[in-house]
Amino acid sequence: MRSKAFFINGGAGRVIASIPAFEKYAETHDDFVIVAEGGMNFFRGHPLLHKFAYDNWHKGLFDDKLKMRECLTPEPYRRWHYYNQKCNISQAFDMEINGLDEPRELPIPKIKLSKTEAITAINTIEEVKEKTGKDKVIVIQPFGRGAEVKGDFIIDQSSRSFHQSYIVDIINDLRKDYGVVIMSEFQFPIDPPKAKDMQPVGWPQCDIRVWAGLIECADHFMGCDSVGQHIAKSVGTTVTAVIGSTFPENISYPNDPNFDIIDLGIGKRTFSPIRLTMEDYQDMMNDECMEMSDDDVQSVITSCRKRLGKSTKYTGQGVPQTQQPNQCCDNPTHNHNQPKGFGS
Repeated sequence: MRSKAFFINGGAGRVIASIPAFEKYAETHDDFVIVAEGGMNFFRGHPLLHKFAYDNWHKGLFDDKLKMRECLTPEPYRRWHYYNQKCNISQAFDMEINGLDEPRELPIPKIKLSKTEAITAINTIEEVKEKTGKDKVIVIQPFGRGAEVKGDFIIDQSSRSFHQSYIVDIINDLRKDYGVVIMSEFQFPIDPPKAKDMQPVGWPQCDIRVWAGLIECADHFMGCDSVGQHIAKSVGTTVTAVIGSTFPENISYPNDPNFDIIDLGIGKRTFSPIRLTMEDYQDMMNDECMEMSDDDVQSVITSCRKRLGKSTKYTGQGVPQTQQPNQCCDNPTHNHNQPKGFGS
């Protein structure tokens, strides 16, 4: 029988979700490859899987690794158990990769960071604490991969991301007592009109692996249906997950005591057959699944505050400032000591 080459596509969340299945596969197979179409990210450095994984642009990949193998593309969304809410995405990957008929319990996916990535995360969290004066930090991911900017708005046609107004209310409540780090490629206004003396928030723009370190160093994570909650599961950080158009049984961890799931879509969503059909009817029907009442907003805040505990004052020394040559900037009038990644 020919050995196999598995093609894994999609974002970092799918990569993390596939890791337990590949760990199981490697227990009985030592001749296979993983082609990471979306990038190596969390296969990189994995103590077991790194040696099997390749970017799809790897030199000589076809002749050296693929030509002699059977090429397969596991698709968890096309498993009956998944689209009938009988398993989660990791279990669906496991069924696809390991040829199972029924889902089984799986270990937590392993994420291995380099020293540089881990220290960068530690220093960033310490900087947040120093700038805010708060000793507890929460990472907030307001938007999923489907979010896009439309003029003054950030929208998500799949209804998996927060609406801006709700997430701003949540951030402004939590920043009073905690350091807040926003995990978003989009910056958006968060200060109320005529607001003064608001606590700054962190807006790091960093690699997804450094984000894994930030979430591990944080005291709590709050987000939507996206990669952040999968990272938090892997590194053991508690989570408040706010779910809209998707089913928690599929994309989150409803039986994990470290997770508080605020299910906004219960009783009103319909399953969206992503990667099965191109029909947009379900997305239209789910259009209001991330709408929040005042009570819903308060439930999210209450969950976060309960997990974070009482706010305390930061008493650390901060991150030591080191003098480094400004090799990337030839503008002598530029303030090279201005803090990066923070805004109010």
